[in-house]
Amino acid sequence: MKVCIYGAGAIGSLIAGRLARVPNVEVSMIARGESLAAIRERGVRVVDDEGEFEAGVHATDDPASLGAQDYVFIALKQHQLAHVTESIQPLIGEDTSVIPPTTGIPYWYFYGQAGVHENRQIERLDPGGALWRAIAPERVLGCVFRVAAQVVAPGVVRQDGSYAKLPLGEPDGSDSPRVRRLSEAMCAAGFESPVVDNVRGWLWLKMISSLCWNPVAVLTFATWGELVDSPGVVELVRTMMEEADAVAAALGGAPPISVEERLAAPRSAPHHKMSMLQDLERGRPLEYQAITDSIEAMREIAGLGTPTIDYVLALLRLRAQKHGGVEHA
Repeated sequence: MKVCIYGAGAIGSLIAGRLARVPNVEVSMIARGESLAAIRERGVRVVDDEGEFEAGVHATDDPASLGAQDYVFIALKQHQLAHVTESIQPLIGEDTSVIPPTTGIPYWYFYGQAGVHENRQIERLDPGGALWRAIAPERVLGCVFRVAAQVVAPGVVRQDGSYAKLPLGEPDGSDSPRVRRLSEAMCAAGFESPVVDNVRGWLWLKMISSLCWNPVAVLTFATWGELVDSPGVVELVRTMMEEADAVAAALGGAPPISVEERLAAPRSAPHHKMSMLQDLERGRPLEYQAITDSIEAMREIAGLGTPTIDYVLALLRLRAQKHGGVEHA
């Protein structure tokens, strides 16, 4: 099995490092700068609660040098996807499956979904259908990255806590050979990565978590554990989740885990800083446009309002402007 990880951020590095230790899985990475140099020199180092290990991974900045892959994980920020659709083409062969980022609602959300929205394209999330054409939705597998990790040095990723759930699913809910094969490899790598028949619900679960926890972390500079220890913050997040859940349910993606269970999730990694807060502290642009566009586009389709979410996102936009790190498309 040939797997390419496009991007050397926290999630990409964690997947690459763990998959590289699975027999008969050939892992490569597309990286650049200091990350590329570090991975070429010593591979990917993964640090977790049990210790650390290094895994040899072939890294390059030239996708054309790798040829067609069986699976391509695009481990980038969602707003970066449109900028790499051309460069990933050499990695795509006749039977290649692509796993795009799922920070927000993906462009292929309605592909294969039965009902009134079947195969509907979402103009706000994919203007002109550019992504739909560049990465045909029939190539796509959904994967939800529910793991706390951060890059601590070039080529070094730390997983915070033991929670590492990355469910996989076909857009039409089928249990296909290609999704089953990838699931088996991911499970062998140490992830909890089952095949699910409701990947849309899991996509909403991830997006809603990011939509709710990231803004309040940026506004408070608090760790995940500190947020959940504040009763007022918990009630705010609960209200946001309930608003978003109503939109998800209306569009065939009701989250498979209750709000109460999600509110308890920070206990698994109390010292973890949400990714948006990590970006703020490192002077990077804040990745909020994907989640903002997602909830606004989908609530419009559903015909529902999200007033509490709107208030919090307004504060987040101002924080981003004051920070000087407004995300660019």
